[in-house]
Amino acid sequence: MKQMPCKELKTRILVVMGVSGSGKTTIGKALAEALGWSFIEGDQFHSKENVEKMANGVPLTDEDRAAWLDSLRKEIENHLTSGNTAVLACSALKADYREKLKVDNRVQFVFLNIPFGVAKERVSNRKGHFMPASLLKSQFETLQQPEGDDSINVDAQQTPDLIVKEVVAKLQAE
Repeated sequence: MKQMPCKELKTRILVVMGVSGSGKTTIGKALAEALGWSFIEGDQFHSKENVEKMANGVPLTDEDRAAWLDSLRKEIENHLTSGNTAVLACSALKADYREKLKVDNRVQFVFLNIPFGVAKERVSNRKGHFMPASLLKSQFETLQQPEGDDSINVDAQQTPDLIVKEVVAKLQAE
């Protein structure tokens, strides 16, 4: 995907969020490329213990996620302090998690909304990822969809190109 011309945006960090299988990494990388921003894979900030827990089909608790969220917040703060722009792929399932990541109004969320059946099919068919399809039910139970805030909500069943175009258009309309 080629880089799209963007006027100066107030958003400096875009957090692409949703359940496993919604396309966070795919869309995050495509958005980063289209915007000419760096990409941050939130999964890389999980502790070894968290990855092992998920790989064994055990859902993470709020306590398990606390250090992960702290690390992500520090990464966001570092980018903002340095004047850098980035797209972060991160589940951010609960409003409290998003509150922790929203350092200021330069951080914006993109919610990839996807039905359970589609997410389950995607997760069941992907290779090389630690997250098993058996954890999807707990993710959907944990998910607090962003409502009434400044998040960009998109249908994650669309093609990546259409999602990227929709998000970039909404960012430019700010």
